[in-house]
Amino acid sequence: MANQNVDYRVYLVTENYDSGHHNQYMKKIKEALDGGISLLQLRAKHESSKVFYELAKELRDTAASYHVPLIINDRVDIALALDADGIHVGQDDLPASIVREIIGPDKILGVSCSTVEEAVKAEQDGADYLGVGSVFRTKTKGDATLIELDELTRIKEKVSIPVVAIGGITQDNVKELLDRNVDGVAVVSAILSQTDVKKAAEKLNDKMKKAGSLL
Repeated sequence: MANQNVDYRVYLVTENYDSGHHNQYMKKIKEALDGGISLLQLRAKHESSKVFYELAKELRDTAASYHVPLIINDRVDIALALDADGIHVGQDDLPASIVREIIGPDKILGVSCSTVEEAVKAEQDGADYLGVGSVFRTKTKGDATLIELDELTRIKEKVSIPVVAIGGITQDNVKELLDRNVDGVAVVSAILSQTDVKKAAEKLNDKMKKAGSLL
């Protein structure tokens, strides 16, 4: 499998974009990068293709200066147009097997799943990692399916690719996930909604590094 050296520990997913607050949006992303996030995903479901592309291009260049890969959510066309590092798709997006054919073997491919069956199929279809959740209740994605943490453990046992937990993760509840040996945590509010974005990223990064050293 390609992309074995990707660090999934602290995976930041962007918050909703508002062009009227572009500078503030970018400032927080840079602070998160300064704080040590290891992966960045652009999620902009409601933006036009033009706005999405221009924002993605700026984020790609910014993240690259920190040697952090940029993953594009859902939009395979924009990921290819940008030569982004990877793409993340959900169960209602293009099938992972088709996405892998389109993007080739070298791009990072992530797939959202909430069951063992979905996880096993995603791995078979060429996923490099799984985004599993929602592990806790989240305000960021109101329609997210809540899964039992035992299902997260079962998924981790059944696949050989990295498992990233997502959904409602905070500094306080992340230990419950580390106890289940996840490879990373994907967050939005736990970093971007905090008063000190850089410090929040550093704190989460420290927790993940300490957990990794104990494995």
